[in-house]
Amino acid sequence: MNIHEYQAKSLLRSYGVSVPQGGIACTLKEAKEIAEMLTGPWVVKAQIHAGGRGKGGGVKIAPSLEEVDTIVSQILGMTLVTPQTGPQGKLVKKVYIEEVCAIERELYVSLLLDRSTSRLIFLASTEGGMDIEEVAKTHPEKIIKITLDPAVGFQSFHGRQLAYGLGLKGDQVKDLMRLAKGLHEAFVALDATLMEINPLVITKDGKLLTLDVKMSFDDNALYRHPDISTLRDLDEEDPMEYQASQQGLSYIKLDGNIGCMVNGAGLAMATMDIIKLYGGTPANFLDVGGGAPRERVTEAFKIILSDANVKGIFVNIFGGIMRCDIIAEGIIAAVKETNLHVPLVVRLEGTNVDLGRDLFKKSGLPIIALDNFAEAAQRIVQAVKEGV
Repeated sequence: MNIHEYQAKSLLRSYGVSVPQGGIACTLKEAKEIAEMLTGPWVVKAQIHAGGRGKGGGVKIAPSLEEVDTIVSQILGMTLVTPQTGPQGKLVKKVYIEEVCAIERELYVSLLLDRSTSRLIFLASTEGGMDIEEVAKTHPEKIIKITLDPAVGFQSFHGRQLAYGLGLKGDQVKDLMRLAKGLHEAFVALDATLMEINPLVITKDGKLLTLDVKMSFDDNALYRHPDISTLRDLDEEDPMEYQASQQGLSYIKLDGNIGCMVNGAGLAMATMDIIKLYGGTPANFLDVGGGAPRERVTEAFKIILSDANVKGIFVNIFGGIMRCDIIAEGIIAAVKETNLHVPLVVRLEGTNVDLGRDLFKKSGLPIIALDNFAEAAQRIVQAVKEGV
């Protein structure tokens, strides 16, 4: 789960991380009231779950209260397109009004889970304000990487390593150590998956200040953090992905036109690969899990069909814990409820497979049931291309 910049800054402030003064506004009136309480000039920031907001016109400096009104009027309600939103962009419903600071240098600091080592790592760079991926590609020597041993966690020497690597001196070293300690405490306590400060700035008077921050959390741990769950902004999430998560389904929307329903992440990936191999494009990743009941299968089918881009559906199930007859019952119920209007190819294998195939035959529904994985994939790709 992702949260907005203003929410992340509020959380980090409670862990001793220095952030500029600011406030969130959903209307022009609220923005003006917030600006009047702060010291100008101000920066107006669109609040969406995407980076590169400044490149799309979503971050602007307002030197006067009149300019605050003008800029907020321009940003609120706009569809902001950035390199991370795609061409469709995102509608801006909130702006963050913040005091401008005098910047001397821009740095980069993040804390994340390194899945290759199952350990937390700090990444830092003197090239703040830039895409860290580009820095890593063109100037890898400018990336500082510090791995934390889970047995001891964050220690003072880790903070000093970061500070010296960033060329900090004097009180700035202590400030960076305090910031890194706060990041680590927040990361562990809140079950985060990413905390990224870009840029972390050094002001003209030598202070460290968190100018922008991105924060993500582990969805599977949200039950431990009801306060974090309340920060979820459903306007920023794909409605189908959210609906799927409420049903216990792993669903990710893609850009293709062949809907996929599979059990098991590995088989789901293989299914998408074979669709591409035969010239098709998957519309989603959907893993119904190893023991989904009939009702969950039905809901999964409905979610796939709610995507207007879907022109055909490929169901590929290997029944181990999940019985093929249960899958068949769920598919039949879903086809009847949704008035299926696109080709449907089903490949079942495993526990009670004969019962499942028999249910399809007796249903009288336009379900193409095949035994061979490759043949089934070819059939759905062909059916979608031919529009049958």
